Amino acid sequence: MNWQELFASRTQSMKASEIRELLKLLDQPDIISFAGGIPDPVLFPKEKFQAAYSEILGSEEADKGLQYSVSEGYYPLRVWLSERMAEIGVPCTPDNIFITSGSQQGLDYLGKLFLSPKDTAIVEWPTYLGAIQAFRAYEPSFDQLNLNGNRSPESYVSQAEEQGGLVKMLYASVDFANPTGKTLSLAEREALLDLSNELKAPVIEDAAYQALRYEGDALPPVLALDVARSGDIEKTSTIYCGSFSKTLSPGLRVGWVCAAQDVINKLVLIKQASDLHSPTLNQMAVHRVVQSGFNEQIETIKTCYKGKRDVMLEALSLYMPEGVQWTVPEGGMFVWLTLPRSIDGVKLLEKSVREQKVAFVPGNAFHPDGTGTNTMRLNFSRPDKDAIKTGIGKLAVAISQMA
Repeated sequence: MNWQELFASRTQSMKASEIRELLKLLDQPDIISFAGGIPDPVLFPKEKFQAAYSEILGSEEADKGLQYSVSEGYYPLRVWLSERMAEIGVPCTPDNIFITSGSQQGLDYLGKLFLSPKDTAIVEWPTYLGAIQAFRAYEPSFDQLNLNGNRSPESYVSQAEEQGGLVKMLYASVDFANPTGKTLSLAEREALLDLSNELKAPVIEDAAYQALRYEGDALPPVLALDVARSGDIEKTSTIYCGSFSKTLSPGLRVGWVCAAQDVINKLVLIKQASDLHSPTLNQMAVHRVVQSGFNEQIETIKTCYKGKRDVMLEALSLYMPEGVQWTVPEGGMFVWLTLPRSIDGVKLLEKSVREQKVAFVPGNAFHPDGTGTNTMRLNFSRPDKDAIKTGIGKLAVAISQMA
């Protein structure tokens, strides 16, 4: 059997995640890894989850947690999330909340919902690799999001028509973006909404890191601005994707989508055909844990990661050779480096792992067209402070030798 001849055409664009492959290096004790966007497991509220699961399984709710459930998600958790969304400027009801198996599933479902082959997804450049993978499965074209006023809405439309499709979505990670760590200003968020209205295409707001602000004033989500403009979430064109992976646990795979009910209803149908519903037991446990001190958990995480970020920025200033530039994120998990043009990030990775035992993600992985070869992403949430300082020093040696 020649399986390659039988696979659907969409599989030709599927590629292994460079990040998933690099995560294998974490099992090697001599490697300092800045590769994965991985929380520090020390911060997982293990005792609270242990108590939550014990309470559920030791009560009459055990049957509910172990049984099939509704595709929309566990209702009490959706109530809590609707109240949480209201706190950040998005008044809504539980019917505007849809539970996903991580926000990654939300991106996949939204790609399935909006993208036909040859349609265009407008994305940041660089952008989150998982979004590229999720959308690429539906065979779209990608165009570069520009919010500085140097590009007209008509140019996006004409570019999409040249590719044989329509502009169907605008995707952005607006707070402490993966991979760059950058945050869209209030003016840029307003410009994003203006462009969405001009193109009559929805904004997909990836808010995976929204809660992890370490300094500066919090900015309203794009969905909050959209609600303020329209007066009602049912009249908005923004779809908010949230996650507990960065705040509680990525292993439980609990995320959510907040949007107008017309969108939620379609996502429910997609989920019914996909996996029926996300694990109810995990949703019930998450609900118990967020009720027992979610804000305190966030503050603990922020204190820890801010300290690690500061150590990385200090080490970069201390060790990096001339010609290397980096972002200074106000939150999140990542610092983005731009290297001299003569340095190829993929070749640097090979050298760094082999000679310095330091791993990172080359930046070309985050560009839909494979450009950005002289860029790289560093994660500061997973390694400890000593490893960060040591690893940056070693990485600087490898860069200096290739400059």
